[in-house]
Amino acid sequence: MSADVKFYYAGLRVRRMEPSLAFYRKLGFRIEARGTMGHGGEWAHLRFPGSPQRLELNFYPKGNEFYEPFKVGTQFDHLGFFAKDPLAWKRTALRAGAKPAAEFVDGKSRLVYVQDPDGNWIEAFGPATPPKRRKSTKP
Repeated sequence: MSADVKFYYAGLRVRRMEPSLAFYRKLGFRIEARGTMGHGGEWAHLRFPGSPQRLELNFYPKGNEFYEPFKVGTQFDHLGFFAKDPLAWKRTALRAGAKPAAEFVDGKSRLVYVQDPDGNWIEAFGPATPPKRRKSTKP
């Protein structure tokens, strides 16, 4: 399964998006992409030159289902993996001892979240429709 799954980013919750973006840009990060979430939150993917991994900044406004009062030490949001088949990744994670947390389709992507034994969230995202399995041609 590891060939079909890649570690992609670590996500941090931020109090305010613009000051956070300004800070990380001053450190040398570049904005790769940014957007809004279906539930009203905002995200931005940053990349440090020469590094393949991304840092995802997430802002959840009050009233959002993922909002919690901001306290020092609660900034870690989740680890993100790209998986060609997010549902297969979820089955692997559950067999490893993860607990299911959330799952939904957003446009053409399926997002699957589990929690590790300490309650940390881990996401796998990929195509909303899993790849078709090839039928064996062996007799």
